[in-house]
Amino acid sequence: MSKILFVVGTGTDVGKTYISGLIVKKLRESGSRSAYYKAAMSGNERQADGKLIPGDALFVKKMSGISQPLEEMCPYLYEMAVSPHLASQIEGNPVRMEAVLEGFSKVLDQYEYITLEGSGGILCPICFDEGELWLPDIIKACGAGCLLVADAGLGTINSVGLTAFYMKEHDIPLKGIIFNHFEPGNVMHEDNLKMCRHLTGVKVAACVRDGSTELDISAEELKALYT
Repeated sequence: MSKILFVVGTGTDVGKTYISGLIVKKLRESGSRSAYYKAAMSGNERQADGKLIPGDALFVKKMSGISQPLEEMCPYLYEMAVSPHLASQIEGNPVRMEAVLEGFSKVLDQYEYITLEGSGGILCPICFDEGELWLPDIIKACGAGCLLVADAGLGTINSVGLTAFYMKEHDIPLKGIIFNHFEPGNVMHEDNLKMCRHLTGVKVAACVRDGSTELDISAEELKALYT
């Protein structure tokens, strides 16, 4: 039976895709059939033929070495580097939950561990067209627990605390936190970890230094986060 984990961030550009790549790589290297899925992807470049390249999916595929086709990884692609709801208002093709779940179901049928990645932070609007669709709606529809990616530096206590509080209030399971851009021995970074653990009651699953090519967590510990 397939197991899933949703990677969310405290905001944009905290390193969700980078961490997702390390996660999927760790799972693949453990011998598991691992896959990646993201409902909507903005800020993609166009090929010469006009087709959009799913940049985040391509990054994860290259980093992890998985054989999963790019076409399976994301049903909605946009060129503008804005939230999916605004990109679709400008470019067309608004996100529909039915299509997201259809693509997700196909991935579930083929792989053991599926790592899903969110867009932006927890309150990212995915569609604001005929109806509203927010990132938590997709997380709940997929039945996933979450792993929170945060920057290790200044301001993270507030962003981690607010995100964790929102998730708790909306019954979204938070399984662990990964701190990106972590500097061992940095007094502020070390204190941020301690304060975030105290504030949220959630364990720190791993700390990732800049340029890391491996996730500092065992495959068994990583798999235990999946449900």
